[in-house]
Amino acid sequence: MRPVAHGARAVHSPMPIWFRHATLPNGLTVIAEVDPDAHTAAAGFFVRTGSRDETPDLMGVSHFLEHMMFKGTDDLTSEDINRGFDELGARNNAYTSSELTCFHAAAIPEKIEPAVDLLARMMRPALRPADFDMEKGVILEEIAMYEDNPFSVLYEAAMEKHYGSHPLGHRVIGTRKTVSALTPERMRDYFVRRYSADNTVLALAGRLDFDRVVALASARCGDWNVARPHRDLSPPTPRGGSFEKRDPDVTRGYLLALAPAPAIGDDRYYPAAMLTQILGAPDNSRLHWALVETGIAEEAQAGLDAHESVGEYFLFAAGASARLDEIWSIAQRELGAVLASMTDDDLERLRNRVATGATLAGEQPAGRMDRLGRIWTALRCYRPLDEDLRRINRVTRDEIREVWEAFPLRPVTVARLVGGPA
Repeated sequence: MRPVAHGARAVHSPMPIWFRHATLPNGLTVIAEVDPDAHTAAAGFFVRTGSRDETPDLMGVSHFLEHMMFKGTDDLTSEDINRGFDELGARNNAYTSSELTCFHAAAIPEKIEPAVDLLARMMRPALRPADFDMEKGVILEEIAMYEDNPFSVLYEAAMEKHYGSHPLGHRVIGTRKTVSALTPERMRDYFVRRYSADNTVLALAGRLDFDRVVALASARCGDWNVARPHRDLSPPTPRGGSFEKRDPDVTRGYLLALAPAPAIGDDRYYPAAMLTQILGAPDNSRLHWALVETGIAEEAQAGLDAHESVGEYFLFAAGASARLDEIWSIAQRELGAVLASMTDDDLERLRNRVATGATLAGEQPAGRMDRLGRIWTALRCYRPLDEDLRRINRVTRDEIREVWEAFPLRPVTVARLVGGPA
């Protein structure tokens, strides 16, 4: 058993890792789960910014910036960046959500430091107008692609209806109007305000020399600006309501229902997540057996998305448009009966499944790095995988009943997408 080191303090953990934490003078946080037995290492810069932090007219700027990071710096071209990762044998990518943007890479341990260096360099892009204009066309094509995806269309419309004017209803990718109107100057201003050292976390996992990485980060990122960015964490009140969208190109019926749920960091998240898995895991769940196995629906799932200060349950189903009323009626029946029908055996099977999934995801340094960065970015604390597993194994039927009473699975927003004239 090895200790997990947190700054100057060491605590014991059954997992064979060391947790390390350092903060640069400008506020950049560097955290790592160091595993001397790992065969790879992974690193990611997590910026606490996303569509939630955008004004309505800037919707999509965080996602657009994610693209621009790969277009080059003052002394690196986009080809230099791509070739650099390729020569290191690194797997690199990026993603944007409503609350964070991440740029990450994984490599063999001997190459993780140059991979971190390359990531850090690309985190200060040139944002050239010519690159901006070219990438705007790429983003607009991406928006068109999402418009051809029925689930994406329905999800975006449902979130806008659910959260109303609150920015959690913003589309991560933006709209044709907001992306078309965006200028390089407004993007640069957003970058300076949000991509600051004190709004960024460098997370690592695997076999690596933490002190050397901190020294590297200090040399490469020590002059990053401090901006003290703000995020409005006042919990929104879902507006709710039902609506139907029609599309002549859609051949199936789609249903999405949303209801308030616990936020990330709320201890009730664990029983709420277990509840939704019993109701709507992709297989061996109430919705699966009632709708998919009977041939009434092609797909039926439920889950939980947790954000800072708020969360939402979701229920999604797809099938023949003519059977959408029947699908919704059966889904409502299962919603109302899930608590009464739940058994201790259900809970034990689910504990084992969730624990297995979480452990498998954490076996690779890349998975550990992503989990570590996301949790720290949202909660500003370290939560070992062991702790999550212990909490999952402690969930009781009484806790699930209590979270049901606090956050009843009663949809307040119900959206449908069917074929036919708009």
